[in-house]
Amino acid sequence: MASGRSFDPWSEGFPWREVMEHVLGTTSRPGPMVAGIGVPVDVAEVEDAYIIYAVIPGVEPQALDLQVEDDRIVLRGEVREPALEGQWVSRERRFGRFQRTVVLPGPIDPEHAEAHYQHGVLVIRLPKATGARARRIPVRGA
Repeated sequence: MASGRSFDPWSEGFPWREVMEHVLGTTSRPGPMVAGIGVPVDVAEVEDAYIIYAVIPGVEPQALDLQVEDDRIVLRGEVREPALEGQWVSRERRFGRFQRTVVLPGPIDPEHAEAHYQHGVLVIRLPKATGARARRIPVRGA
């Protein structure tokens, strides 16, 4: 017997939206799971720049790789599993490599981009520009 409800694939429990956002690299919802590690980001726009806040606890600044090109930035890194003394009773943290692409509303100037990592939060300031080209951004520790 029919329940009277129509089938809605976007609300039936499968994370279609998250899958599509991962494929398209959009940021309208919390970060997709990549290699088991979710990297949630917030993106703010100020007059002359975009500012990205990425929550990545447990990673060393030198283990982060950031590359900007045109209107996007790719965050890559690895959260290493700490040595364990004893045995696990419960585990909720995730370890391993991750990658997150954030598409911005416009092109950025990679020559003046800055990144700072402190207390598990990576803050990236990307000045707005036209005709930007790719470059790596060094990450400074606390």
